[in-house]
Amino acid sequence: MSEEKSFIPALTLEPNAAQTEAAVEEAPVEEKQAEQTPVEKLDISSLSPAEQAAVRDFSEKIDIKNTDQVMNYGSAAQKNISEFSDAALSTVKTKDLGECGDMLSELVVELKGLNFDEEEKKGFLGLFKKASQTIAEKKAQFDKAEVNVDKIVEELEKHEITLMKDISMMDKMYEKNEEYMKELTMYILAGKLKIEHLRNVELPEYVAKAKETGLPEDAQAANDFANLIGRFEKKIHDLELTRTISVQMAPQIRMVQNNDSLMAEKIRSSIVNTIPLWKNQMVLALSLYHSEQAMQAQRNVTDVTNELLMKNAKTLHQGSVNVAKESERGIVDMETLKQTNLELIATLDEVRQIQDDGRARRAQAEDELARIEGELKDKLLEMKG
Repeated sequence: MSEEKSFIPALTLEPNAAQTEAAVEEAPVEEKQAEQTPVEKLDISSLSPAEQAAVRDFSEKIDIKNTDQVMNYGSAAQKNISEFSDAALSTVKTKDLGECGDMLSELVVELKGLNFDEEEKKGFLGLFKKASQTIAEKKAQFDKAEVNVDKIVEELEKHEITLMKDISMMDKMYEKNEEYMKELTMYILAGKLKIEHLRNVELPEYVAKAKETGLPEDAQAANDFANLIGRFEKKIHDLELTRTISVQMAPQIRMVQNNDSLMAEKIRSSIVNTIPLWKNQMVLALSLYHSEQAMQAQRNVTDVTNELLMKNAKTLHQGSVNVAKESERGIVDMETLKQTNLELIATLDEVRQIQDDGRARRAQAEDELARIEGELKDKLLEMKG
């Protein structure tokens, strides 16, 4: 038999005073619930033989005429369940998985933050230097992102540890809840055994005595005894309602525990799978980017080389044509000779004309000088006469 099955709660008819007061105050409220809330049918056969023996032994000790005992019946277990429910509810309310979700979202944003899109093409000058600078910038972006991711991972690991502690705590809470539920079950079954005995054995004796004697006090005693049984039945029903809370608590605990487990698994998956994969992909991306940059540089070099070759070919073609043309020219162009000859002929014609004009003027001058000389001689002769 497992340890859980061998655990037998210690039932008591004398809880402490504080528990007594709590049970007295809560009784009216729980009595209203008894009219509305269905409860699970319990069977003593669900208990182990040792537990059944403990329930039957405890049932015989119950005295419904003891008002304090009836009012405090099972109140210790009720108080444990109430405190346990408050603790579980507090755990559910204060469990903020949103922060983990936000950090995982930040992680996704950080992983998407790097941009390896190709930049606009640059000129040939400074090509290799620019490519080197661009790769360095991408590496710097990666390093910055890696630092941020490591910080997020560090915080996620802290949350993971907290979640694992909470999961362990939930296991203990679940075990405690089962213990409290077992304790309540035994109180309820003991009470029902007692009620069955009272209604089937003791109450008929009171009724028979009242009928036999016909005395008012005996009739009142039978009625009072029936009322005591009714009060005790209500108390048992209150315990059944409290047990229902404990029954509902089990799936709630597992639900919270499952949420914690899912979040812890997601965090662990991000740490051991996503982050290393991302880093590997970033290394590949940087390598591919480096190759792309080198290929682009080589492409630009080839383009510029082809462009230079084409320009040089054109220059060579034009230069060769010009040299050939110049090499085929004479020392003096024919047109130049023709023009020079025409200019020379014109010059000779002009010189000859000038000479002819000069001779004519000189001949005219000689005639004029002869006339002047004749006039002068005639004048001198006149003066001698």
